[in-house]
Amino acid sequence: MITDDQLDLYRVESTLLRVIRDVSPRNDVRGIVVAWDDDSVLIRKKNRRVVKLARSYVYQPYEAERPPEYMLPQELIEPDDAADESE
Repeated sequence: MITDDQLDLYRVESTLLRVIRDVSPRNDVRGIVVAWDDDSVLIRKKNRRVVKLARSYVYQPYEAERPPEYMLPQELIEPDDAADESE
């Protein structure tokens, strides 16, 4: 869980954050910290809407690379040449 000090630093510096909710990057929330309490954090998105998220999610600066443990598995794609040779 993210600390109050870290949230305050992100709020004061208006750091653009990525909130990782699961392994799919499509479900990430991007925005800045507006306020928080013991259980949740308010994030203001680019379209000015405010989202209330649990503090248990992963909060990181948007510029930082997404951690590998929160990435979808990548399937190996065989080149077309390899498929043609086996026929």
